[in-house]
Amino acid sequence: MDLPYVVGINNNTSVWRPGEAPLSPQPRPSGWGRPAKCVGRDASHQLVTFLELAQALPEKKYRSVNWREGSRGTMRSRFAAVRVRPAHRDYLRSKPRPEEWLLIEWPEGESEPTKYWLSTLPRRTSLKKLVDTAKLRWRIERDYQELKQEVGLGHYEGRGWRGFHHHATLCIAAYAFLMVERLSFSPSGVSPGALALKAPAVPRAYRPRGSADST
Repeated sequence: MDLPYVVGINNNTSVWRPGEAPLSPQPRPSGWGRPAKCVGRDASHQLVTFLELAQALPEKKYRSVNWREGSRGTMRSRFAAVRVRPAHRDYLRSKPRPEEWLLIEWPEGESEPTKYWLSTLPRRTSLKKLVDTAKLRWRIERDYQELKQEVGLGHYEGRGWRGFHHHATLCIAAYAFLMVERLSFSPSGVSPGALALKAPAVPRAYRPRGSADST
């Protein structure tokens, strides 16, 4: 099963309107070659860009959402989320693409939306959860920077996957320990017990990548 994702997209990307999908493969007249296998389009089944869809949404679809505290105060903006079908090269497919979330950020006072994301998170995902996930990029980049500069992730000079895997694993474990220690002394007063790390269960037949075969 594929993992859910949230990915930023430019405003020129085309999708189907909410509730719409491409036409099923249409039968061809006898003697016109092989039967059609790909989905199709007609005058009543046309695509729209993210910008066109965002401008067509009613004002009540946009809600103000806070996602974190920044150096200048609370980070806040207006967002809307709708279910759409991506249309990228779907004319080569025999079935329509499944529906995904389209998350739109349109800050107050801007003439048009500034950012768009497509996400395969579940249908019942809240707008707050969508925004929090989309805005994780800054935290991920900060973690990656500290992993390289403070813990030594960027110091690996080997050429084998097994060595890099071991090096990265130890760096991530060290960084997790440092984060737990840092948060336990944060002004928010989080108790150390609430941040205790728990090792996940290991399957009985698990064998680490690159290890020797015991048989």
